[in-house]
This record gives sequence, structure tokens and C-alpha cells, in this order.
Amino acid sequence: MACGHFLADGNEAAFTVDASRITFGHGCAAEAGPRARALGAKRVALFTDARVHETPVFKAVRDSLERAGVDAVVYSTVRVEPTDASFTDAIAFAKETRADTYVSVGGGSVIDTCKAANLYATHPADLLDYVNAPVGLGRKVPAKLAPHVACPTTSGTGSEVTGIAVFDYLALGAKTGIASPHLRPTEALVDPEATLTLPSEVVASSGFDVLSHALESFTARTFTDRAAPTGDAPRPMSQGANPWSDLGCREALRLLGKYFERAVLDPNDAAARERTMWAATLAGIAFGNAGVHAPHAMAYSVAGLVKEFVPSGYSQDEPMVPHGMSVIVNAPSVFRTTARFSPERHMEAAAWLGADTRGAGPGDAGEILADRLVDLMAKLGMPNGIGGVGYGEADVAALVKGAAAQTRLLSNAPYVIGDAALAELFRGAFQYWA
Repeated sequence: MACGHFLADGNEAAFTVDASRITFGHGCAAEAGPRARALGAKRVALFTDARVHETPVFKAVRDSLERAGVDAVVYSTVRVEPTDASFTDAIAFAKETRADTYVSVGGGSVIDTCKAANLYATHPADLLDYVNAPVGLGRKVPAKLAPHVACPTTSGTGSEVTGIAVFDYLALGAKTGIASPHLRPTEALVDPEATLTLPSEVVASSGFDVLSHALESFTARTFTDRAAPTGDAPRPMSQGANPWSDLGCREALRLLGKYFERAVLDPNDAAARERTMWAATLAGIAFGNAGVHAPHAMAYSVAGLVKEFVPSGYSQDEPMVPHGMSVIVNAPSVFRTTARFSPERHMEAAAWLGADTRGAGPGDAGEILADRLVDLMAKLGMPNGIGGVGYGEADVAALVKGAAAQTRLLSNAPYVIGDAALAELFRGAFQYWA
């Protein structure tokens, strides 16, 4: 297979493709009722947050469920950037509601919270039992969950097509998560109309998450770099870059290079917002089958240790670093470093994003890609590195500690990243422009 992935004795020779059933297009959120009914729904736990609860897309979903004769019990207090405490509240609601089906309408925070509620209501356990090791016990999810129809309202996380749920673990001061194919929603209704009323700041932050999903999956260690599974052991969800994920990454990067800036800078550019949302879905499928690496691992500390930074465009008037923002502030530093392991991929990605690569050689790939990312960050209102959200040299040890716990992500990087390497990556992310 001419895909740039080469076999070695004893290493993996195959990859697995998993995805939710996806419907994409204007107005498809109104299909939620019939889709839930077809899955056997009689009583639905309907998850959203306070802002989305007041939007036309939520009304369309709720009305569709009503027309289909499905009883919907609404949970509208999902926390943006959920915590272990907010997950626990949602789980209690799910257990009390005794729903047979779940529907989520919102961004990644809503969809992830719905996944967690479904998991612990279906297979009760202590919260840390299913959480990724070493933070949690890493216990395997034993079986399927109740059906889940996910209706994303941001062009960002790709949570509607992944088996991952992420939250802030307050005791650690960092994000962690749960990963299992069983968490992947049964169906995804991706309606671009949901993004038309989003503030530009939210489109920018969520779009940078899409961009980094595609870049990280495209530059991850390859699936053939892993030892082959033994016996009946399953392949890891983060199996590394593979021909399937490469397809989604390339198209997502192409779309972002053409439409991302337009989607942020012109709220009335419906075509750009639609294509950015399609890029989010493609990148979500890609990273759901390949995995991300260092920028996301570092983001878990950047978001979890937030001090006083309050972003504009978000309804929560409290310190928070939105997920996409917490990822992209690390990305230029990381890709400057990882480029030496696959310069041709870094150069290709830079070109898709609009960088001028004429006359450049392999040794230039990291700087060209990093410079293009920095240019986009400055144009679209992102903070100037991790210093822009309040971190300095005194915080490096704590940032490293939180990131080092993300072994599932770091093991997917193209080189071994220990504590010293993480410290250098964080230092390289302090500030990108004068």
C-alpha cells in the first residue's frame, strides 16, 4: 500500500476503522425524533447547556422528539469544560431518569457529559474506575451503552464521532478522560445551521481544535510503529497515523486552509461555517481512528491549572481556557520539534493551510508550519502562547506534571516525550510574537 507506512518484523500490519453513523446537512437536527424512535427510544435523556437550550437547534431537536412520541427529560445544566463534579451531577440525573436512549445537543462538553452519564448509568462504577490510567484505574468498559444520538453545535471537538469523554479532574489540576469504542455515539446529526449563531470567538477556538486534531493525527507515530496485538487483545483507539485517518486529515486541512479564516471573520459567511463544520467531522473521524498527541496532552494542564484568564465569547464568567485555545497555544512549539521525524508531512500540512512552501527544504518544515499556525493565531484572536493565558516559568513543573499523566496521548507522539522534553515544549510555547 503506497501510503507512507512501512512494516517491521513483529509490528502491527493492520488498522481498524470505526465511526458513528453520520448525517450531515442543513436542517438534519430535526431528524432526531425519528432516529431516536428507530433505535427503540421511549424515554430520552436530553442533554444540553444553558446557552444552547435557548437556541433554534435545541428547539428543533426537542420538537422532533415530541412529534415522534418520545418522552424527553431535559438536563440543561451541563458545564462548559466539564469537571469530575459536573460529571457526577449528570450521572446522578441519568440514573434517576432511567432513560433508554440519550440525545445530546451542544458542543464537546455536552456530548462528553452525555457519554459519561450514559456509561455510568448503564454500567455503574466509581468515577475513576473507567478513567484512563494512571489518573484512574483504566477499567475496560464491559459492554455496549444505551443508544446515543449526538447533535453537535460547534465546528470543533468531533466528539460526535469519537469514543472519548474528557473532563477536568479537580484534584489533579489537569484534564483526563475515558476512552472506549463503546462511548462513541450511535448516530451523529451534524447540522451546520447550529453554527450560524455562534460568536466568532467560539468558532475560532473550536476551529483551532479541528486544525490540531488533523495535524496531530497526520503527524502521529504510524500504526506500523506499534507492536502487533497478541492473542485477542484489541488494537488501541489511538493506533497511530494510518491510510484511513490520512484521508480525513488531508481533506480537513484543505478545507480549513480555504474556509477557516472566513468562518471566523465573517459571521454571515454560511458556506465557510458549513465547510468548517464538515472539516470538524472529518478530523473527528480521523483522530478517533489515529489519535492525537503532545499538543492535546499539554492542553490538559493548560486548561486544568487556569488561574485568572477569562475568554470573551463564552457565557461562563469565570476563569477558563476553552479546549481548542488550550491546544493551539502549544501547537507551534510542538510541531517545530516533531517536524524532524516526518518533514514531508509537516510541509504538506503547511501547504494545505496556505503557507508558501516554494523553494523550502525538509529542514524548513517545522518553522514553516509553526509560522503559519502563529499567523492564524494572531489573525483570529488567540492568546500569544501559554504566557497569554497566564503561565510563566514558575508554572512549568506543574504544567509538566499534569501533561505527563496523559500517557495515552504522549505514547502516540512520533518520539518519546519525557518530563524534560515536556518542559522544553512548554518553554517554547510561552510567547510567539512580540
